[in-house]
Amino acid sequence: MALKVFSAKAYSTKLKCTIQKTGKLGFTAETAKSLKLTPESYIKIAEDDERPGTLFLIVCAGEDEDGFKVDYISKYYSLPTTALFNELNIDYKNYTVMYDLARDTSLDSSANGIVYRMSERKNPKKKKEAEYVES
Repeated sequence: MALKVFSAKAYSTKLKCTIQKTGKLGFTAETAKSLKLTPESYIKIAEDDERPGTLFLIVCAGEDEDGFKVDYISKYYSLPTTALFNELNIDYKNYTVMYDLARDTSLDSSANGIVYRMSERKNPKKKKEAEYVES
């Protein structure tokens, strides 16, 4: 018998991404590093056809015409996903919408990439109070 050790290093980074106020999907530096993102990377977003609203992020092996090309601006990785999130009716203007990413190896071969399940978390955005201006 041999023991397989699950290294804590592999589970220490919380993978997450957030929809920015512009509708772009932004990645934390730790997540970008774990996903091995580069400005040449492509990522597809997919939805479970049996459970609408259940999204998956697929890191493509190379260039993919169905994938979003990763933007790298000011040391920050993001995807140009505004039109997609608008079509999916995700209210990123009134809510901070974040996704925790969990690896789903069972879908890698059918998706032709490295698949992560996207678990949504959202919080209402704080409204800025109107400033009182004395005349």
